[in-house]
Amino acid sequence: MLAQAKRGPRDWLEWPFFEPRHRALVERLDAFIASLEVDAINHNDVDGSCRRLVREMGRAGLLEAAVAPADSDASAIDSRSACLARETFAWRDGLADFAFAMQGLGSGAIAIAGSPELRAAVLPKTRAGEWLAAFALSETEAGSDAAAMACSALLDGDSYAIDGEKTWISNGGIADVYTLFARTGEAPGARGVSAFVVFPDDPGFSVVERIEVIAPHPLATLRLENCRVPIGRRLGPPGGGFKIAMQTLDIFRASVAAAALGLARRALDESLEHARARRMFGGALVDLQLTQAALGDMATEIDAAALLTYRAAWRRDVQKLSTTREAAMAKMTATESAQRVIDRAVQMFGGRGVRRGEVVESLYREVRALRIYEGATEVQKLIVARELLKSH
Repeated sequence: MLAQAKRGPRDWLEWPFFEPRHRALVERLDAFIASLEVDAINHNDVDGSCRRLVREMGRAGLLEAAVAPADSDASAIDSRSACLARETFAWRDGLADFAFAMQGLGSGAIAIAGSPELRAAVLPKTRAGEWLAAFALSETEAGSDAAAMACSALLDGDSYAIDGEKTWISNGGIADVYTLFARTGEAPGARGVSAFVVFPDDPGFSVVERIEVIAPHPLATLRLENCRVPIGRRLGPPGGGFKIAMQTLDIFRASVAAAALGLARRALDESLEHARARRMFGGALVDLQLTQAALGDMATEIDAAALLTYRAAWRRDVQKLSTTREAAMAKMTATESAQRVIDRAVQMFGGRGVRRGEVVESLYREVRALRIYEGATEVQKLIVARELLKSH
């Protein structure tokens, strides 16, 4: 739970990446987070907080920045809007960012490859905040190497029988709809994976473990035992699931970088406020050259990451080009930079920085997972290199 703090100037909103509608969205986002009571986001009740946040975001129309309408596809998602929303929510509270992001990630594959009937059944409720969505790709032995998944889906008449486990599933246990990936065997590796829409009341679906991590997010391990899913709930063609998963991640990967930006900017704002107020050696902490050097490094790293992040989003929105390399660069740079910025903030706060309940302590726990999920930093480096080799 992060207390309110003074926010720094946002002159970067005048960068040419943005249009007036984006600045108007930020005003709406600011008004929304200002309306939330500090105690309302309860980190001791992540399930209830996520449900409430999603419901309120839906009522405010803010989920339109992450979830496509039923009569469109994923091209309707504006990457710059999704990034601005995640950055704003992350500055306010990591759980608010999480709640927003999962609506997009969990429904993205349905927007990409769902039938008109599936899009009509799922997207309006997800977009309105009435349903929580989840993206079930990872397994115990299939994280960064997602194509190594063992969960299987065998066609039996007019339905699939799904067997296996999924773990590290965000919104696991509280989601109303899951986009789930399983091996259907059309070919080895990635070419033999298909995507499905699964509901928690489908027979054979169960939640076997809730996973607690250092930052409060709802995570779970799912088990599917002869879980029958009608063939009409398959997304795209048989064997097309891995491609759909990568397309979904490509859309939202730049927004992970934006979330890291929000956390880093909050750390800088807190550091500036603390350095001005903290008395030391007959003056203020901010008067020390070492402090000024640290602040200069922090601000520069944030701007460099922001430029990469919004370049990737602008390239997708305006140029309509692939952003696989650009989004990977942004995600890698922004998350690694945010870790360094927040670590400097903790150091600047001294003993207060490691006290539970302090803003920078909370940020330290929040940022760590961003370097891992939706493709760890090491994977992003491989993606950048692969795309570089393809183009040269």
